[in-house]
Amino acid sequence: MKVQELISKVIQKCGVEPLKVTCDQIIEGNPDMEITGIVTTFMATVDVIKKAHSLGANFIITHEPTYFTGDDERDWLEQDSVYLEKRKLIQEYGITIWRFHDHIHMATDGDGIYRGLIKELGWEEYHIAKMVKKGRKILKDDDLCYKLPKTTVRALAQELKCKLHMDVMQIVGNPDMSVERVGILVGGGSLGLGKEYMPMEFMEKENLDVLICGEILEWTICAYARDAAMMRMNKALIIPGHNRTEEAGMKYLPEWLQPLAPDVSIQFVEAGEPFTYL
Repeated sequence: MKVQELISKVIQKCGVEPLKVTCDQIIEGNPDMEITGIVTTFMATVDVIKKAHSLGANFIITHEPTYFTGDDERDWLEQDSVYLEKRKLIQEYGITIWRFHDHIHMATDGDGIYRGLIKELGWEEYHIAKMVKKGRKILKDDDLCYKLPKTTVRALAQELKCKLHMDVMQIVGNPDMSVERVGILVGGGSLGLGKEYMPMEFMEKENLDVLICGEILEWTICAYARDAAMMRMNKALIIPGHNRTEEAGMKYLPEWLQPLAPDVSIQFVEAGEPFTYL
């Protein structure tokens, strides 16, 4: 199977019209290349590229950029030493990289990134949409709100640390606060998707105790939850970060992809948390 043939099948399975304006592009390589193996990943880092090559995979499907800006812009990189070395490695290995970001979030069978995270957490049974047939929706899908067995911010943060393989977890609010209603905004969703107030509006309208965030700004949702805690209101944040909230979506992508390329090996390679804590 060739790269472009598989890309067309993937977008068709998403159930949406191919987007005319999208970051889902071939970043490096040849659309007519015959695929020998596929790696899915959150981000095509140098280590992921090397691992893909060692696995005999020549096609990487990445969720996030390869070249350091949201749209993989390269005009500014023409003389950049990091870019030149990374691109040289990709070309030496004969790897094609395709970004799969917009369409996976818009898939009609559910946002694949949220689906992977919830599967990793084992929270399917707590999904409020399965228990409540009516109610306000903040975004198009219902993968955002969960009613958990009563716990605390501290215990929930520990659970996320364990399940998402993290050494450190940031929280805002009272660690011993009681928690039951939890919302999730993965990746950049917690920045507001163009509306800075959206995460705060979401917490208020859905009466959430805790919001699990990808990225935050310290003067928006962070300040909101901090002020709420100072007034002893039942609101807190747990912040695993962009990588940790979205990587599981790419971990479970191979099983979704496999029926489209039954004779091709498809494996997930973890990009991993980017930070070292001292």
